[in-house]
Amino acid sequence: MNQLRICFMGTPDFAVAILQDIIKHKFNVVGVVTAPDKPAGRGRKLKASAIKDFAVKNNLKIYQPTNLKSESFEAQLKEMNPNLIVVVAFRMLPKKVWSFPSFGTFNLHASLLPAYRGAAPIHWAVINNEVETGVTTFFIDDKIDTGEIILNKSTPIKSSETTGEVYNRLMEIGGQAVTETLQLIQARGREVDTTAQDQTIKHKEAPKLTKENTRINWNNTSEKVYHLIRGLSPFPLAWTYLQENDKNLVCKFYTAEYSLEEHNLSPGAFKIENKQLYIACQKGFIIPKEIKLEGRKKMSTIDLLNGYAFADNAQFN
Repeated sequence: MNQLRICFMGTPDFAVAILQDIIKHKFNVVGVVTAPDKPAGRGRKLKASAIKDFAVKNNLKIYQPTNLKSESFEAQLKEMNPNLIVVVAFRMLPKKVWSFPSFGTFNLHASLLPAYRGAAPIHWAVINNEVETGVTTFFIDDKIDTGEIILNKSTPIKSSETTGEVYNRLMEIGGQAVTETLQLIQARGREVDTTAQDQTIKHKEAPKLTKENTRINWNNTSEKVYHLIRGLSPFPLAWTYLQENDKNLVCKFYTAEYSLEEHNLSPGAFKIENKQLYIACQKGFIIPKEIKLEGRKKMSTIDLLNGYAFADNAQFN
């Protein structure tokens, strides 16, 4: 039985759930590496990462390097002297870091690799209306999300689920996957069985979410727009402009339904029937349920329609 000395690297809430599971199973965490505190809010006060908050409450040693290649962080790594690094939702590591521990460095990725390599795997699986996703643990190598797979766990995706709902389920599954991986390495060290990823096949990818790829294209079918909305909810949210008169107001959608039906409206035009907003797509309509119009708080579409008068020339674009 190998005695593990674990350095955990992560930043957001997703990583907290995993670290919590590691602690619960009484593994030895010798240090936690997370992002430096960043200014946030109107006062621009420094805000700690979710992982740092958790580490402070659990009396874990915290490191917040600004440069992972620096001599100062190299000294900190030697001070921790981990024989295993676990990475969850962190930045790319230089080779001298991931190759430091004798048992290697493994990452938890929120997809069934090799599908959906990249920064936003949960979002893109939902946007693309996949029926299944999961988590994968793999040893890090010198490329992104291409290392040898240790294990994976899958879960179905319902066609009505948002990314937020899938995200919460993957946190739980991810904790199980990481603790099982730790148990395997504890038993067999670096000789744990792995599966090489097939590098010859092009798989769907999960690029970073941007202003461009989160904007709604009303020329798409209503079904495709619907999956974009649920795939970007509750964050960062699918968005569009509401054009009326000389204004372009940003409009974001939290939840919606869609219908497949013939109509004569141009994409982005809309109608209001029975206190419902119907926005035209190439095939059918998007029917927003929760909406945020620039300058207003999040509200139900019914509440918006009760208090907002659209201009005659208004259109979504």
